[in-house]
Amino acid sequence: MIYSPEKYAIADERMKPFIDEQEIWDFINQTKPTKEWVREVIAKSLDKKRLSLEETAVLINATDPELVEEIKQGAKMLKEKVYGKRIVLFAPLYVGNYCTNNCKYCGFRTTNRKQIRTTLTEEQLIQEVEALEKNGQKRLILVYGEHPKYDAQFIADSVRTVYKVKKGNGEIRRVNINAAPLEIDDFKTVHEAGIGTYQIFQETYHRPTYASVHLAGKKANYDYRLTGLDRAQEAGIDDVGIGALFGLYDWRFEVLGLIRHVNHFEACYNVGPHTISFPRIKDASEYEIVDKYRVSDEDFTRLVAILRLAVPYTGMILTAREPMEIRREIMSFGVSQIDGGTKIEMGAYSKKEEHQDLDKEQFKINDNRSLGEIIDELLDKDYIPSFCTACYRTGRTGEHFMEFSVPGFIKNYCTPNAMMTLAEYLEDYATPEVKEKGAKVIAKNLAEMEEGKIKQNLVERLGRIKVGERDLYF
Repeated sequence: MIYSPEKYAIADERMKPFIDEQEIWDFINQTKPTKEWVREVIAKSLDKKRLSLEETAVLINATDPELVEEIKQGAKMLKEKVYGKRIVLFAPLYVGNYCTNNCKYCGFRTTNRKQIRTTLTEEQLIQEVEALEKNGQKRLILVYGEHPKYDAQFIADSVRTVYKVKKGNGEIRRVNINAAPLEIDDFKTVHEAGIGTYQIFQETYHRPTYASVHLAGKKANYDYRLTGLDRAQEAGIDDVGIGALFGLYDWRFEVLGLIRHVNHFEACYNVGPHTISFPRIKDASEYEIVDKYRVSDEDFTRLVAILRLAVPYTGMILTAREPMEIRREIMSFGVSQIDGGTKIEMGAYSKKEEHQDLDKEQFKINDNRSLGEIIDELLDKDYIPSFCTACYRTGRTGEHFMEFSVPGFIKNYCTPNAMMTLAEYLEDYATPEVKEKGAKVIAKNLAEMEEGKIKQNLVERLGRIKVGERDLYF
């Protein structure tokens, strides 16, 4: 082991910065993997044990094609073990794009005079939610620029508005948040509105790069952003999501930065992040990022597999930034959540237009398929499309979410809940062809289940859904 606690000055303390760049580079530069070591690390992950920084560096530095393939196959096995065949679906909903930050990679940057600034009124927000519900969505992430308009009370009010919208059998059962860091009391205000996960992406964990791409606004404060989710935890939000924007700096450094963030949460709060996101840089209006650190498709697939193995219990989100070919390839490496039918222009869900305009968006979307088309493909690939929100609503969050690593969680909770939400979708929104496919997928998964009380209860509840009941879960 190359790590010793005495070597590095930065220790984990609540609400204190925790990234030591030299520590991360030492792991990258000094870890020399052997085939045996790589296989030991993969085996540890398959035993559902989180990897250390050094063990993650072993996987990062394993560049032999044979070992890279073993890492990918290990990620596939772990995904099946921990998350089963289900893929959770959600949609992003942009509420406001005013922003006081000047981030070189973002179409919302304050110096972008081409961007049309909009904040959805309550009526417009309701129209957007109705349009999403009409397509079958049950899970949203609300997205806000960083601006005084979007304070904690505004966010909380918009969350409550979303929850009260009911269109036919449609309803939004979980509202996640992607917004600026807040103070502890402000996080409490948002928490009281009944949010699910609060996401804050550090974008890059490399401090000099961070300073070079965040030119103005509160987001230019590296430490304030880094400790944002500490304040969320202090406010009682134990469901948090982290992420890095790959392409700003060396992807190897960012992967270890994410793992160091996981370490910090576990050391200080005894809980890891609910989700990890790994968006890649995409074109945006007034974009100014150089291509030096662009992540190739080959490296992107590798890093996703490595992240899956490094943090077995954490959900991984793959968004429509990526084209459908890439999404198809890496979904099996451990992704547990994807978006579908995504539109990121303000007010776009309730509009008829399908044309993308970068001057009206934060960045370019590269998978424009409808939710129905994505569900159709998931069924063809033998996945179970899921709109499940049971863990959040039954208190299986924070420390309890770590139980994803406990044998039996998938078969007792996730797979049955996924099948019930799929059954709802098939009854309420699917075309006849998709309904037939979905029924076969449900029947196949039922046949593979062990006989017993859970299966009996599931069969009984699927029958109740068939005759009109909704929102049943374990």
